[in-house]
Amino acid sequence: MRGFLLTVHILLALMIVFLVLMQRGKGAEAGAGFGAGASGTVFGARGTATLFSKLTAVFAALFFGTSLLLAYMGTRTTAEPTSVIERAAQAAAHARSATPPAPAPQAPAQAPPPVNQ
Repeated sequence: MRGFLLTVHILLALMIVFLVLMQRGKGAEAGAGFGAGASGTVFGARGTATLFSKLTAVFAALFFGTSLLLAYMGTRTTAEPTSVIERAAQAAAHARSATPPAPAPQAPAQAPPPVNQ
C-alpha cells in the first residue's frame, strides 16, 4: 500500500511541475503587444489559463492528501520487527513456544511390599 501511495505521490508532483511550467506568466501579455510572441495559442488566449489552473489546484489538493497519508503511515508503529536482530529474536521466541516442553522423567514405580498371610 505504501509503495502504491508513494508512486501516486511522485506522479502528482511531476504533473504539478508540468502544469506550472505550461502556464503562461503574468508578463506574457505585455510582450505579445510588442510582437515578441503570439498572443493566441492552440487553446485560445484564456482557454489554457483556466484549465491548467484548475488542474493544478486539483493535483495540489491530491498531493496534499497523499502527503498526509504518507506522513501518517510513516509515524504509525507496527508490531512487526524492524531490524534483522529483532526478527531473529522473535523467530527464536516463536520456536521455543511452538515446541512443547519435554516431559520430566518419572521415577520408576515401586512394587508394593508383599503382604504376609
